[in-house]
Amino acid sequence: MLALMKTSRSRGAQLADVPVVRPGKGETLIKVHRASICGSDLPIFNWTSWAPHRIHPPMIFGHEICGEIAECGPDVKNIRPGDRVAVESHIFCEACASCLAGDRHLCRKMSLIGVDANGGFAEYITVPERVLWKLGSHIPYDYASLMEPMGNALYATCVEPVTGKTVLVMGCGPQGLYAVQIAKAMGASLVVAVEKSPFRAKLAKTLGADHVFGHEGDGDLKEKLLGLKKTKEGFDVCLEMSGADQLVALAFQVLRNGGRLSLFGITAGKMGIDLGEDELDRLISERKVNLESVVSHSFPLKEAQQAFELFSGPQRDCGKIIFALN
Repeated sequence: MLALMKTSRSRGAQLADVPVVRPGKGETLIKVHRASICGSDLPIFNWTSWAPHRIHPPMIFGHEICGEIAECGPDVKNIRPGDRVAVESHIFCEACASCLAGDRHLCRKMSLIGVDANGGFAEYITVPERVLWKLGSHIPYDYASLMEPMGNALYATCVEPVTGKTVLVMGCGPQGLYAVQIAKAMGASLVVAVEKSPFRAKLAKTLGADHVFGHEGDGDLKEKLLGLKKTKEGFDVCLEMSGADQLVALAFQVLRNGGRLSLFGITAGKMGIDLGEDELDRLISERKVNLESVVSHSFPLKEAQQAFELFSGPQRDCGKIIFALN
């Protein structure tokens, strides 16, 4: 099968022809239809940040995946060949104290698809049945790979109710764009976005943000954010989706006393995520969120270099990028 692999400890990735791994006990073989690029794939491709300390080439990366079940191993109970599925990227053990207590997101033996095990930038992937979601017929493959990352945005936004509240979304990459839509769908009284990329700022406005401000060359951003009619005392909720130091610092300054700050952007820290798959399914089936607009580009795997250059470019002229594999 064709796969995009990290073969050396340097920038870039290579296409390779590798064997298909047959499913073992409790495992399924997925024919990958779409796999999207996550912000955490960039350090692997660019060989920066945490990647040199965690990734061990050669390996296939990519963890936002959807596809069709091609084969089931022994003891697979609820999945059948032909089922359409999305993949949760965190493989929990089911045996440690955290898993047995129901806190699977805190599994002590957690492994990550595309980081600790071969990932989904390939025509096939073998994963345990327990990390699969069956897809409803209303969710097409074109954006079904977005189910896993959107689950993160859903939890960050709705860990506490946002109905009737003022919400600030800082950073409108794909996660921030999901958060804008989710906050609006959940009844926030005001949704304000901060984004320096003109492409993404325009997309945030299209997807429901009431106001969008840049954080470079846009005057005193703090003054602008606190100058809105509903935010004189600060925002009820701030969703920091960028990980940018200056925005993290600003978030504390524009939050009202007793407000809630969710730090989601990639920084030095790590956190567990509750996926909220039922709420995701409802939001999509009721067309409360528009995932089609978030997916701005689709590439064949052979054009991976072009896809990563676009995604990591200084202009950020893209939303979510997916690879169309089958």
